[in-house]
Amino acid sequence: MSALNTRVSLLALACAFGSYSAMAEDSSLTNPSISAVLDGYYQTGDRPLAERGEGFGLGETELALSANIDEMFYGKVTAVVESHDGETELNLEEAFIQTLALPSGLSVRAGRFLSDVGYLNNQHLHTDAFSERPAAYRAFLGGHYFDDGVRLSYVAPTDLYWTMGLEAFGGDSLRAADEHGERDFDDVGVFTALTKIGGDIGVESSWQLGLSYLRNENGLAYAEEHDDEEEEVADEHDHSHSASYTGENTYIADFVYKWAPNGNYKYQNLTVSGEYFRVTDIFGEEPGHVDDVGDVDDHDHELSGDDYHEGWYLSSVYQFSPSWSAGVRYGQVDTFEIHEDHLDPQKLKETEVSLAWHSSHFSTVRLQYTHQQGTNFDGFEDDNIVTLQYVMSLGAHGAHQF
Repeated sequence: MSALNTRVSLLALACAFGSYSAMAEDSSLTNPSISAVLDGYYQTGDRPLAERGEGFGLGETELALSANIDEMFYGKVTAVVESHDGETELNLEEAFIQTLALPSGLSVRAGRFLSDVGYLNNQHLHTDAFSERPAAYRAFLGGHYFDDGVRLSYVAPTDLYWTMGLEAFGGDSLRAADEHGERDFDDVGVFTALTKIGGDIGVESSWQLGLSYLRNENGLAYAEEHDDEEEEVADEHDHSHSASYTGENTYIADFVYKWAPNGNYKYQNLTVSGEYFRVTDIFGEEPGHVDDVGDVDDHDHELSGDDYHEGWYLSSVYQFSPSWSAGVRYGQVDTFEIHEDHLDPQKLKETEVSLAWHSSHFSTVRLQYTHQQGTNFDGFEDDNIVTLQYVMSLGAHGAHQF
């Protein structure tokens, strides 16, 4: 019996050693990439729909862990620490797995992750060239839209880069306001379809165009009579990244152009990008609403022919030396706010200029000037705001998106 136990123990030891040796062949299985991003700022005023407030503050402190799970799957977890109104909260921004070896250019991602709609949304905030996302992102996607769901992606075998994707999400952060907590929301509320195509122009230039469609089954806001006290409650968001303006259909068109002398982006480069958002079918009446003559209307009723929000931005960032870059961005949103039986138009215009110093690829100190003009945004007036920001990355730092 003793000899048998000895042989079994030696066999177990050999199997364990063999498994460890196999894992050691792929360093990512035993040494996952670990990183942290520190974001701090001082700002001279408040901005509509924005996360950063006046005075000293912290942006998102990001902690990330990623690795190949095995030859078939990759996994990533990203936690974000945020401070709002003197309170600190921990959000899980990413926790997903993705396939690595599906045939025919297909891949599947499942869990919690950033949606691939638009140009900026699938990029983390610390990679931005400005201290805040454009107003259109803040209004319609809560800054950046991440959610629990699944994505199917396909990369076509063409000379040009061409990818397509379908996504399905829970959609909690994109739900329309529910003033009385009585709405029956769909559990799977958001579906997206997207495509992106791009290529090179010679050695020095490259481009990409994208089209995205987002269907929000829970995005229609119902017209209800309410007093001012109820309005204040309705304006509060349970989720720090909830969209302020929703609708059933969101259409996004985006483009980006990049240039670098001789294709070398290290010393000098230019990026020009822009996006246009149109959010339609935004207001209606409760299904089964009884009209003034006692008839039941089984269809959502539009309050206005102008039943849509829209927004856009255009950005240009020029890195004129390895350590310095400058950017300019203009954007605006045109939205409607509901008050009983009528709509109040709102408009926000932002002109931004930034100058950034990069000690290395891992550190940035940014000085930004913002001129904002707002109409019918409660508590905000035309203003000139200066922001001083630092963004520092510790540990592993993967390549940025195109």
